[in-house]
Amino acid sequence: MNVLKLQKLKDDGQKIVGITAYDYSTAKVIEQAGVDLILVGDSLAMVALGYRDTYVIGIDEMIVFVKAVSKGAKNSFVIGDMPFMSYNVSVEQGLENAGKMLKAGASAIKIEGVNNHLLKLVTRCVQSGIPVLGHLGFTPQFMHTIGGHKIQGKTYESTVKLLEWANRLVDAGVFGIVLEMVPEESAKYITDNISVPTLGIGAGRYCSGQILVADDILGKYTDFTPKFARRYASINDVIHNAVSQYASDVRNSIFPAENEVFFLADDELVKLKEDKNFVN
Repeated sequence: MNVLKLQKLKDDGQKIVGITAYDYSTAKVIEQAGVDLILVGDSLAMVALGYRDTYVIGIDEMIVFVKAVSKGAKNSFVIGDMPFMSYNVSVEQGLENAGKMLKAGASAIKIEGVNNHLLKLVTRCVQSGIPVLGHLGFTPQFMHTIGGHKIQGKTYESTVKLLEWANRLVDAGVFGIVLEMVPEESAKYITDNISVPTLGIGAGRYCSGQILVADDILGKYTDFTPKFARRYASINDVIHNAVSQYASDVRNSIFPAENEVFFLADDELVKLKEDKNFVN
């Protein structure tokens, strides 16, 4: 997968399948399942590291997870999410950190929001060979300035403004835009009026594709489940039952069994039994 193939999927009316993942083994399975792209989202701050929000994670931590996912999904289009304040100080800072993402194994980066600084950064990244995925609607890194987890684009005026911002990102060079927590009609309006693909997360049925967090659809992260995240499995229950059974087997001397241990050769066993410290 690459940016040209993603664009062709949109142009041909085929839905793009995206998923957010954070580790080697999950990424490996996801790739085998046949998704189009994998985002290493800064949501890992909450889902994988247990923080309350995404503000705390930095570029060095993100790179660790980008490396892990890239190793697990060697043939996939992996996107590294630029964390809070890793690209906001200056274009040079953002460009340097974006380069670190690609050196870690990502095929592209994602940035949140739009302003003159970010538009310049997008242009510089693309000029430097770094594909950029935009992100509009609810942008977690701006949560405190937009008043919390609020749906965006709820009026005609705000929808038109989102479209204006989207087109500015397209002009700057993004290959696609994530639309998060946007009313379905607003997301369709934007998707129909920009040239690049949109990826919806809580943005209805008419985006060019969808993206969800792997731990949400697998039922592994259970602190809360967003309205827009459909659960396809209950891995949390599977893990709980498996570990409970393991603990019971250990406490009742059922694990390990004879076929799960190693044995000395007969001559070495004789020597051991002759040792004064051997307890029969």
